[in-house]
Amino acid sequence: MNYVHGDLRDQLAFVGFDVVQAGLVVGSGGNLSARIPDEDALWVTASGTWLGRLSRTTFAPVRISDGSPATIGSVPLPRVEPTSEIALHLALYRARPDVNAVIHLHPQTALLLDALGEHIRIVTTDHAHYLGRVSTVPFRLPGSIEVAALTAAMAADGTDCLVLSQHGCVVMGDSIELAHKRARYLEEAAQLTYRALAAGRLENLRDSPEEFLTRLSDPTAISV
Repeated sequence: MNYVHGDLRDQLAFVGFDVVQAGLVVGSGGNLSARIPDEDALWVTASGTWLGRLSRTTFAPVRISDGSPATIGSVPLPRVEPTSEIALHLALYRARPDVNAVIHLHPQTALLLDALGEHIRIVTTDHAHYLGRVSTVPFRLPGSIEVAALTAAMAADGTDCLVLSQHGCVVMGDSIELAHKRARYLEEAAQLTYRALAAGRLENLRDSPEEFLTRLSDPTAISV
């Protein structure tokens, strides 16, 4: 295993630092969470935290079933308020028992394409493997029950990558590492799409080869 070891909060802090360094986030433009194994609870970033400066004390434990503060272990935890997008995270975990990590970011290229009315193209084999398909959630107020419910409903069919119109994106995975990869590949796909658009060649941008897409549906296919 070559990913970050140990506490889920350390892994999420690594994601926060990386996406800031990669330019996917400015300031506190997003929030991260992970399902705690064998618990009806998740760790989620606290309200207003800078994603590039996360530590174990900047995560709130929240019960998934009812959204109340959770108690994890016997050591008292700092009481911090969860992100204002907590309803979004809770709705996704409830709708998708297979999901163990949710990353919500405000990546510039993906949002620019959405504002221009363009969808993100699945160009490379990496995009096809990690992203599958990208759906767009119509605009609802950030932090609202409406955006949480609509996003969860659209993710219920197994979609792991969604653009929240004029707001951000949500990517999910059965591990923090997989969700992290999807966040990176989503913005890469958006950047390639935008470059083709800026060059006036978007209509010539080819999708991932059908032969590869067919192979992905084969359970014996080799991972990318």
